[in-house]
Amino acid sequence: MPGPGRRMLNRHARGFFTALFTPLARWLLRIGVSPDAVTVIGTAGVVVGALVFYPLGQLFWGTLFITAFIFSDVLDGIMARMQDVKSRWGNFLDSTLDRIADGALFAGLAVWFFTAGANTPIAVAATLCLVLGMVVSYARAKAESLGFTANVGIAERAERLVSVLVVTGLTGLGLPPVVLQVTLVLLALASLVTVVQRVLSVRRQAQAEPSTAD
Repeated sequence: MPGPGRRMLNRHARGFFTALFTPLARWLLRIGVSPDAVTVIGTAGVVVGALVFYPLGQLFWGTLFITAFIFSDVLDGIMARMQDVKSRWGNFLDSTLDRIADGALFAGLAVWFFTAGANTPIAVAATLCLVLGMVVSYARAKAESLGFTANVGIAERAERLVSVLVVTGLTGLGLPPVVLQVTLVLLALASLVTVVQRVLSVRRQAQAEPSTAD
């Protein structure tokens, strides 16, 4: 679970980006753009950047393209708060499209390094990140559908995305690929640990429930 230092850093980061994107959010609402539209457009941009630029080996330009759209995840939330709307549909849509964006990001890297990039260890690590990232999200969603909580984990989505995008972009500028490989391996391990943490957390909650055997 995030410690006090990380929570404070996250609050400062949210405050910074809220101040940065509030004028844009206000303008989009004024011209009739909905938070849902921003969510969809942002996801589409990330998918295009990941599945077009990355498989072509354009790691730097692909990362710039993705970064231009990935902040839609912040922008749509600001717009929803401005409208004072707390929609379960919006929450569902945002969470679902986040999984698509994350999957496209790691899939694009895997495709490049399995093919012309010719670096199987990086491709395998990217594939593991894709699979384990989906399991992390599924474990929490399934737990919550059963009435448990499973919001524990050593690496939050924002931190995973920032680290992989920064290192991927720098790899496109000449950073040794081994740095990207190490980063992806660490992300995969962090995701695996998070899955185990969530499974154990739900197991403890289940064991603490009154027995229904009688």
